[in-house]
Amino acid sequence: MGENNTGGDQMEMKRVGIFTGSLRKESYSKKIAKTLIELAPDSLKIEEAEIGNLPIYNQDFDDEGNPPEAWVVFREQLKKYDAVLFITPEYNRSVPAVLKNALDVGSRPYGQSGWYGKPAAVVSVSPGTMGAFGANHHLRQSLVFLNVPTMQQPEAYLANVASLFDSNGIFINEKTRDFLKTFMNSFASWVEMITRKI
Repeated sequence: MGENNTGGDQMEMKRVGIFTGSLRKESYSKKIAKTLIELAPDSLKIEEAEIGNLPIYNQDFDDEGNPPEAWVVFREQLKKYDAVLFITPEYNRSVPAVLKNALDVGSRPYGQSGWYGKPAAVVSVSPGTMGAFGANHHLRQSLVFLNVPTMQQPEAYLANVASLFDSNGIFINEKTRDFLKTFMNSFASWVEMITRKI
């Protein structure tokens, strides 16, 4: 449960998978993911999705009817989510390989994509000044093809992310905290609107 309740009495609780594109233990992406979980309204039940253990996608395994167990578990878990939330850093103007691989694994076998139609939002994170703009939009390109309706506004590009936390990893920037709370409330409304149409 989150710390605020925006329309929670009217909205049916939705199960949301949060996908973090960094494997580093103390990554800022993971810290932002934790903050978003804390700020989520009561209408969203957010669960961290494990993607670091997924073998690189190879169609041969699907064609031979022998996909890795980690793929099978991930695909089944993905199907249970009503919506998805992505937190990504930027590697070479794109998303990290671990996140792209999760998209590939979850989209196969052909015609059985677990991503199809699930409402989504993207938050990009960077210690620099551009807020991982390139990764944010590169990820959105893939989501368009996968038919994942992604929230357009508000956009979330978190620049100079190191300044948002103290030395103990505690989120300290109240202005950004307020923005992220607004972002999560908007995402809850987006999820409700899209799933109602489905």
